[in-house]
Amino acid sequence: MTHRTAARLVAVLFITATVSFTLSVVLLEPVVGTSDFLTQAAVNEGRVRLGVLLELANHVSVVGISVVMYPLLRRISERLALGYIAARSIEAVLFVIGTMHLLALLSLSHDYVAVGSPSSSYFQTLGDMLLAGHDWDDAPLAFTAFGISALILNYALYQARLVPRWLSVFGLVAAASILAARGLLLAGAELSSGVVMTLDSPIMLQEMVFAVWLLARGFEPDPFGEIEGSGG
Repeated sequence: MTHRTAARLVAVLFITATVSFTLSVVLLEPVVGTSDFLTQAAVNEGRVRLGVLLELANHVSVVGISVVMYPLLRRISERLALGYIAARSIEAVLFVIGTMHLLALLSLSHDYVAVGSPSSSYFQTLGDMLLAGHDWDDAPLAFTAFGISALILNYALYQARLVPRWLSVFGLVAAASILAARGLLLAGAELSSGVVMTLDSPIMLQEMVFAVWLLARGFEPDPFGEIEGSGG
């Protein structure tokens, strides 16, 4: 695989990850963000299942990015390459755990509706726990791993000058922003969704600019020739 082909594949995976995650939030928030989320999940099963599929598409894309980038990053630094693939793998695992919580919540919602939607029961308690599991994994933990991976990637790109340095610096600043948000959340700070979105938005913008750059220009003249270990 040439560095040009790798650049295009990475770009497509970044776009897929961002778009699928964004669409999953748009689909799921009106369901799980309500006080009667158990009833809403049962009534909107198709919406929830589509949201789950989109989350899974994000998880697969995240792993795919690390796999494609690994041979290139390894030529820059073995440690950075291993650190990047480890951080993205941890991120994907944590996201999958959150998605499994959501699937369990969907199953619980059907039982809840079947018994007449009791106003006070273990269904509500268990539902709150599953929803909290989904939010806890997806918000602070998985995004902490994501922020670390973004720091590693953009530092490596900056060092090797594989993209313009302004783009790598943008990525480093954006990664620091998302890590700051998750650090506050892990420390127990109560941040509004608007504040979290504000701190998250730079990395989303940077990744889309990065993806468009790779599609249009690829990596800067490749000092490594063809990427090794990529099946031709």
